[in-house]
Amino acid sequence: MLNSVWAETARIPAFPPLEGDTRTDVLIVGGGMAGLLCAYLLKRAGVDCLLVEAGRICGGISRNTTAKLTSQHGLCYDKLLKSLGAEKARLYWQANEAALAQYRQLGREIPCGLETRDAYVYTLDSPEKLRRELEALELLGIPADLVQDLPLPFRTAGAVRFRNQAQFHPLKFAAGIAESLNIRERTTALEFAPGTVKTDRGTVRAETVIMATHFPILNKHGGYFLRLYQSRSYVLALENAQDVNGMYLDEREGGLSFRTYEGRLLLGGGGHRTGKQGDGWKGLESFVRTHYPEADIVCRWAAQDCMSLDGVPYIGPYSRATPGLYVATGFNKWGMTSSMAAAMVLRDLVQGRENPFAPVFSPARSSLHPQLAVNALASAANLLKPTAPRCPHLGCALNWNPEERSWDCPCHGSRFAEDGKLLDGPATGGIFTKNL
Repeated sequence: MLNSVWAETARIPAFPPLEGDTRTDVLIVGGGMAGLLCAYLLKRAGVDCLLVEAGRICGGISRNTTAKLTSQHGLCYDKLLKSLGAEKARLYWQANEAALAQYRQLGREIPCGLETRDAYVYTLDSPEKLRRELEALELLGIPADLVQDLPLPFRTAGAVRFRNQAQFHPLKFAAGIAESLNIRERTTALEFAPGTVKTDRGTVRAETVIMATHFPILNKHGGYFLRLYQSRSYVLALENAQDVNGMYLDEREGGLSFRTYEGRLLLGGGGHRTGKQGDGWKGLESFVRTHYPEADIVCRWAAQDCMSLDGVPYIGPYSRATPGLYVATGFNKWGMTSSMAAAMVLRDLVQGRENPFAPVFSPARSSLHPQLAVNALASAANLLKPTAPRCPHLGCALNWNPEERSWDCPCHGSRFAEDGKLLDGPATGGIFTKNL
């Protein structure tokens, strides 16, 4: 059975569906961590808001995270320094540190197992990458250090350490903030127009709408179907395995991730573009047999992440042609910290207040990036592929995923069960169902 350790150890409160037409100042579409945090921070700011979720809150991607809270997002600062410049690269770090501080504050009020841990990005064979990252961090004034000896079951060439980061139980946290919010579950957004969103349960009139649906579901504006792709990765929870006492990530694409939760080692890895061939849990299982032969696998699950063109989320106005519509997406495998950063930025923007971090995440920034061509070519190839079934999102050919027994879209990451039922968006309905 596929289920995360979080889903097995938390109870999420249930909410009724929408009953007829209503009005609110701010409507939030999507009940994952980003949507919940937007609703929570807006409510604390005195803003009238309503959240609608097509299924159950945290019923999708947020339940399948590894739940690391950190401003260390791989070896990202050397890249950000070159692509954004020093000022914006520093603001990116400050935004995520502010998000981490907000989690710490709320973690004192909400029982969610929030614990301080150091974060490490290690390399197996590229110490030069660590050197360049540390030079960038020093230039930006970001505290970090080089560590040579790690409590991992294989040799490394060192790691960059960020001290005093955190980890938590995401669903216990989500349950704590959701209890006081105005939420309507089993309510699907169908049509968007200025000031109005039609759902299958009634029409919501709102001056402002925040799209927090993981992958944006409105295709007509913003070009997100070209600016994003989705990546799938896998996690095993192990008992009787080593306590690594920290959070660890390989700097390589598809490398291994480690953290511990209540004596269980959470081992992640095997990342690949959704819809493309991957090993699923097989590579992780092989690693366990070799390095943790006494361990027992007690949970397994898969995560799906939206990847932006430049490694920075899109947070802000949805597009120039959609006044009053905002978006939070493209969290690049750092959805927990980025969700809080998004909520803090959007809380200010929808109230007409400036936020110092907003320019870093602006969706209006340039899309001229090599990944744009890769995304476009992948979409074109699968649109022309003469096979069935097709994804109802934009018509790409679906690929069968034997490991998870699902139909997966290699263009934009939608996933469907064997019977055609929608599992993951951006599609808004099952196979052969009309989409937005």
